[in-house]
Amino acid sequence: MTDRTLAAGRFLHLVDRDGWEFARRPGVHGVVAVAARTVDGALVVVRQHRPALGGDVVELPAGLWGDVETEESAEAAARRELFEETGFSGGRWCLLHRGPVSAGLTDEIVTLYAADGVERTGSGGGVDGERIAVELWPLPDALARLHAAPCAVDHKVLGAILHWAGRQ
Repeated sequence: MTDRTLAAGRFLHLVDRDGWEFARRPGVHGVVAVAARTVDGALVVVRQHRPALGGDVVELPAGLWGDVETEESAEAAARRELFEETGFSGGRWCLLHRGPVSAGLTDEIVTLYAADGVERTGSGGGVDGERIAVELWPLPDALARLHAAPCAVDHKVLGAILHWAGRQ
């Protein structure tokens, strides 16, 4: 395998590996995401504007791992991102899955955690100019909310709904 950087921006590189072009996010270990369920049984999701899609997207709380603290564990990064974006913390945590975001487009891997019994302990809303709105989707209504959302919904939200559906 031979990687050749074709273009480099502030946050992304376009890489050629043996004739296949893909995006790489330099300086990070990957992405972490959290399927968080509150003590009241609601799924914690966030809504934020995504310039690449030209509109809002409903997502799981998520963020970069290793961009700020290079020695930070994936779980510590996930806990940090959950609190920064939503103000929720605590609960019982377990690793759900590690997998590619879009295997034909990027080498980025998402590490997904489940956090059960989280509670609001801060304001959330993000950092560094992020404008993140926190939404609580009661799990009995979550699938209907997903289908009725007036904007794009990330596929990981469906995965979180299905994960918690069997554990109510």
